[in-house]
Amino acid sequence: MQTHILTERDVYTLLPMEECMDVVSKALEMASKGQTVNPLRTALRLPEKDGLLGMMPAYLGSPESVGIKVVTVMPGNHGTEFDAHQGAVLLFEPEHGCLLAVIDASSITAIRTAAASGVATRLLASPGASQLAILGSGVQAKSHLEAMRLARNITEVRVWSRTPANAQRFAERESARHGIDIHAAATAREAVTGAEIICTCTSSDKPVLAGEWIADGAHVNAVGACLPKSRELNTVAVVKSRLFVDRRESALNEAGDFLIPKKEGAIDDGHIVGEIGEVLLGNVPSRQAPDEITLFESLGIACEDLATAHYVYRKAVDSNTGVTIDFGGMWE
Repeated sequence: MQTHILTERDVYTLLPMEECMDVVSKALEMASKGQTVNPLRTALRLPEKDGLLGMMPAYLGSPESVGIKVVTVMPGNHGTEFDAHQGAVLLFEPEHGCLLAVIDASSITAIRTAAASGVATRLLASPGASQLAILGSGVQAKSHLEAMRLARNITEVRVWSRTPANAQRFAERESARHGIDIHAAATAREAVTGAEIICTCTSSDKPVLAGEWIADGAHVNAVGACLPKSRELNTVAVVKSRLFVDRRESALNEAGDFLIPKKEGAIDDGHIVGEIGEVLLGNVPSRQAPDEITLFESLGIACEDLATAHYVYRKAVDSNTGVTIDFGGMWE
């Protein structure tokens, strides 16, 4: 059996952000139509360490495939040479269960997470939104800047990090990369004041974005917190927003940004307007008024990883990219 091995560099070569946005959009539609299987993620916490091993299996109806993403999540890696999310996506064909590909998960996660936010921003942000605020300065901040520039005509960017030097480095590097002026803000409040699109891309387990700072008509992509007791937004931010999710079941079980205000009695399950896939299908309305605040709570679901991995695998086969090894099958 031939198995493809694809590295981080291979993925970035084969998966432009705009193409990934199309792939993720279709995957979210299928999820909302019940054409995927997405068990809740499971995690093995490392004893006496701030880290875990996360496992996210999925089945995709079209193109039919099955797979799992296995990653380590190491918050202490932020600001170092190591990615906070490392691992692999294992892609299988469903008829005989053969392993088709082993694909770097850091790059898949970085691109498809921002791609989902890009899809949500196209659907929910004000059409003329041009001012972007990014809280965080790591891998997701970089990929979200790219996705937001595809979703809207971004002319002004402010970035904030808990480590000011990281924000300054991000601003200088990405300004040169994109040919756009990016300002490193001294505080999170300074970064988001007046912003029309806000992306929270931090590893914080406590709020970094207060609802009192968010301008009327803004759209927020919350992507950093993915555990029930972690959140990036305070209760006011969630209460005053129309809340959209990638998947209801995931939000009801895993999203601290939603679960903590719910536990406080500030909201209930009905506060979730709908899934992004339902908006794409026309079953749930998107933005309803120019001054309303919209919020996309992105946990990331395995069918996004699987759809993206299958897309990358097919392009790799067609372009003879990566390394192919004999793996599995009968031995005599």
